[in-house]
Amino acid sequence: MIFASSRAALLAASILSVPLALSPMMVAPAAAQLKVFDPTNYAQNLLSATRALTQINNQITSLQNEAQGLINQARNLASLPYSSLQQLQQSVQRTQQLLGEAQRIAYDVQQIDRAFQTTYGNASLSATDQQLVAGARERWQNTVGGLQDAMRVQAGVVGNIDTNRAQMSALVGQSQSATGALQATQAGNQLLALQAQQLADLTAVVAANGRAQALSDAERAAAAEQGREQRRRFLTPGTGYQPGNARMFPNGN
Repeated sequence: MIFASSRAALLAASILSVPLALSPMMVAPAAAQLKVFDPTNYAQNLLSATRALTQINNQITSLQNEAQGLINQARNLASLPYSSLQQLQQSVQRTQQLLGEAQRIAYDVQQIDRAFQTTYGNASLSATDQQLVAGARERWQNTVGGLQDAMRVQAGVVGNIDTNRAQMSALVGQSQSATGALQATQAGNQLLALQAQQLADLTAVVAANGRAQALSDAERAAAAEQGREQRRRFLTPGTGYQPGNARMFPNGN
């Protein structure tokens, strides 16, 4: 009985000792899991990731802005795909050609000086009546030629109006649709060139009209001088009537 009691006590002690021996093995995994999740470390890692993402977004935005800046620079440096220079030059050349075709006394200082020393100068006292008439006719022809030249220049300038209108419409359209500063500037410069061409046409008309008016005034002044000379000759006393033999029938019958 004593032996049996001893064995029972030993068995009970063994059973009670098993949980105590296994308890460290069951607690160890829970302790390990609590050590893996650190709230402070997690928050720091999350903050670092957020900052890195913000930096990346800022870099992306900066690259986008730089790309847009390059695109804008390319647009600003893009040349205007339209030019009215050839049409404007042709208009100016037509007007210059008409001025260069001026008849008789043209736009030449030396030629004008010679004409006013001879054709439009004082009436020569020794010139014959035929020479006086020829001088008056030459001056009249000069005046008519000047008037014709003025009307031809006027007609040429009027002919340029349609061309100028078309160019103005095209240039205004190009200016409004310009994609950059260079295109807008070039369109504005061409509009200024068109305005300069129109001023050149206006100058040509004024010059041609002024030439015609000057020739007409010079003709009147020379005609007045020639008229005085012819009146002087008419009033100058000459030889009177000298009687002579008159024969009605030259053959003597």
